[in-house]
Amino acid sequence: MIDAPFWNKEIETAERSRIEQIQLQRLKQTLAWALKTPFYQKKLTQVGIHSPEDIRSLQDLQRVPYTTKDDLRLSFPKGLMAVEMREVLRIHSSSGTTGIPTVIYFARDDVENWTDLLARSIVGTGATDSDVFQNMMTYGMFTGGLGLHYGAERVGMTVIPIGGGNTKRQIQTMKDFQTTVVHVTPSYLLHIHSKLGEDGIDRKDLALRKAFVGAEPHSENTRRKLEELLQIDAYNSYGLSELNGPGVAFECVCKKDMHVWEDAYIAEVINPDTGEVLKEGETGELVLTNLVRRAMPILRYRTRDLTFLYPQGCDCGRTHRRISRILGRTDDMLIINGVNVFPSQIEERIMKIPEVATNYQIHVDKKGSLDRLTVKVEIYPKLFLGEVAKLEALRHKIVEELRASIVISPLVELHEPGALPVSEGKAKRVVDDRPKD
Repeated sequence: MIDAPFWNKEIETAERSRIEQIQLQRLKQTLAWALKTPFYQKKLTQVGIHSPEDIRSLQDLQRVPYTTKDDLRLSFPKGLMAVEMREVLRIHSSSGTTGIPTVIYFARDDVENWTDLLARSIVGTGATDSDVFQNMMTYGMFTGGLGLHYGAERVGMTVIPIGGGNTKRQIQTMKDFQTTVVHVTPSYLLHIHSKLGEDGIDRKDLALRKAFVGAEPHSENTRRKLEELLQIDAYNSYGLSELNGPGVAFECVCKKDMHVWEDAYIAEVINPDTGEVLKEGETGELVLTNLVRRAMPILRYRTRDLTFLYPQGCDCGRTHRRISRILGRTDDMLIINGVNVFPSQIEERIMKIPEVATNYQIHVDKKGSLDRLTVKVEIYPKLFLGEVAKLEALRHKIVEELRASIVISPLVELHEPGALPVSEGKAKRVVDDRPKD
């Protein structure tokens, strides 16, 4: 065990029996709220659940049907709202790329509960009220910006609500106010590193020591690259708007994957094809039940994120179980000539190659009747000044690394830094130009 920092040590290190007692109590309360909504009233009564007392143990949760993103869209705008609008303090929503957004309602106590979970997450990384926190996530309807903002303020950190984009301003602000902690997507932080020195501001001019990275899946090798390039500690975090946003799970100082705050969420991992609940250690789709949101309760939400639950504890002393970093999504799997390929597999391999810089893109198209996979990677500029044979050897090395992971041999293109598109929000890593049937 290590001497770890805590926000609420009593609950963070509670015995398993105590955590499960809290979960059952809060699950019953959540069911009471859910039964006030048109959506859950119909869905629960169909399976014989008419009151919270119909749930006698946590095992009974498996009687509750799953909730999906399509359910949220079909219930737009108020089918999942359990309170009157006058009790709603805040509304967040997804981008609504399919035309209908998923809308999330928060009562005042919901915001308080969420903020406390984020304060717990922040303190768990070793950050304190002496830190200067620069929040580079987008504000507005997106939950990521405001969530960590409130959590950092509760901890007592000095908060700079700069939001996303404008890289030159981000770097200048980091220097001016000696920012020590940032909240950012991993791809954008890699981009920021690539811009250091352009306007006379180098790494030595910055006080940065920690980064909370989230909003997009990334590999352990990407984390290592961030830490080595910037000489910082990078902490993985997990959340999704439907379950409040960031703060569902967070890494502690051990950096050995993310603790789910189990007094606020019930985490299950299921077989995405059959819906069967899997054992600890088995990889499947994460399903979450929110136990601390009154305005819009969510039961057994299918996240589509692939992970597993650790069967063993953590050296920090926390008893809340951990999930692995997100290994992929059930809906982002690429099928290339019959072979299943996850973008995360590609990132894991290329980011451990020292010559590869900070940006890449996966491109899929058709050549005749066959799928064609092209992986485009930026490499460090000094390599373009070397011999052609060395570039070809690097390209071959990348092909072999990828083939060992994904079975098939992709085309690999080498590009100079800055040649591939850069996103200041979530990175668009996959471009699929195959004809849609």
